[in-house]
Amino acid sequence: MSNSNLQQQLLEKIEAGLKDLSLPDHPQTLYHPYRYALSVGGKRIRPMLTLLANGLCGGDLNDALPAALSVEILHNFTLVHDDIMDSADTRRGEPSVFKKWNENIAILSGDVMFADAYQQLSYYGENDSFTKAEFAAIHKVFSKAIVTVCEGQALDMEFVDRNEVNHNEYLEMIAGKTAALLSGALELGAISAHATSGKREELAELGYEMGIAFQIQDDLLDATADPEKFGKRPGGDIFEGKKTYLTILALERANDEQSSTIQETLDAENPAPERVDEVLGIMSDLDVLDDVAAEIDQHYKKAFQLLNKFESSDYKQELEKLLIFLQNRDH
Repeated sequence: MSNSNLQQQLLEKIEAGLKDLSLPDHPQTLYHPYRYALSVGGKRIRPMLTLLANGLCGGDLNDALPAALSVEILHNFTLVHDDIMDSADTRRGEPSVFKKWNENIAILSGDVMFADAYQQLSYYGENDSFTKAEFAAIHKVFSKAIVTVCEGQALDMEFVDRNEVNHNEYLEMIAGKTAALLSGALELGAISAHATSGKREELAELGYEMGIAFQIQDDLLDATADPEKFGKRPGGDIFEGKKTYLTILALERANDEQSSTIQETLDAENPAPERVDEVLGIMSDLDVLDDVAAEIDQHYKKAFQLLNKFESSDYKQELEKLLIFLQNRDH
């Protein structure tokens, strides 16, 4: 995504805030992995959303920064623990905390990140410009996002061992794993700007629509994207036997013969490329690819409609550009 001046300023604010976290040096096995997890980078989309929501509601960006940092620390905490659960050796092209140190250190440094994410929110209890109700709302939104993320992760793990998952269950899972934190990030930004409950709800819903669209889009790109750009051949999820929105919808629509082809290919240890292509062909025949593309557009359309309820500003323009960028991404 091309950097605008405003986007660059917000990114610099987030990076400076992360650098200024007053983390002790001792014990080293606790805080070194914490610093490392944050230093590996990432797009910083969640804290950026918090700052944009604050600006959109006419707030002071300095009031949004603690919430933005808490969201980014929390996001990275979930990644540290995800890598343990997945036994993942790398994260963003670098060794994961779990791989670089060990499982116990990754669990413990993740735990301190989780606690520190909450610690950032004390700003809203100590600052006289925030009411007790706003401080309570900040905690409530943050806690709810965490619980929903955990529920999404639990469902994701359950689905691996289940033979059948319907598409509504899958949507519930991605609403937890992806949409909850985007929704929370935007709503926290609104509260930090003393926004009305109506504006808060609109931004929370915008984050939800954006998160669902983004995740289903990932599934679709896996099946249709140019391998040169996406970095892997089409149907990678099918090769890995993953249940995705596409395979779930295809199984719901398939006749017996198509169904057994899909299921056998997903269950195979090392499916032949021709079999994977056959499954992609079935998805196309059953209109799964077109229908999912249309559904993604619907979610983005709702997000744009919600954004249009806000007055024109640089922040609105920036959020609009982010949505357009995400909607048009090809990998």
